[in-house]
Amino acid sequence: MRMLGIDYGEARVGIAITDALNITVQGLETIQRKASDKVILRRLDDILKKYEVDTMVVGMPLNMNGTMSERAKITEEFIHKLKCKYNKMKIETIDERLTTVEAHKTMNFLDVNKNKKKDIVDTISAEYILETYLIKFKNSLTNH
Repeated sequence: MRMLGIDYGEARVGIAITDALNITVQGLETIQRKASDKVILRRLDDILKKYEVDTMVVGMPLNMNGTMSERAKITEEFIHKLKCKYNKMKIETIDERLTTVEAHKTMNFLDVNKNKKKDIVDTISAEYILETYLIKFKNSLTNH
């Protein structure tokens, strides 16, 4: 079973997925939100039909001091929708502070065309979110 990473943004939502053995993470796509979660939920339905996913990991945009940001409250509302719609799936959150900064560093390192950056930054952020969760998940297995 695979894991799905979600970078839930105001305009765009980045999606990443693990391989079937949960070893590697790859960016899947960026969904244009169009000011509606329905667009995202419909696209997630398509993705879940194509891939066997048992866990969704959503990045939680906390303030740098660890407190809830306004965006984090909106993200919690989205997570509630996910939990209602996909109630048999494990839905986790992970601190996503600085994932966008890391994504931009990666794109600069790879010399990504500046016009393409906004199209892929959310997908790369979703990869970082999922990789962070995967490391924590694997560490929890080895520490028990």
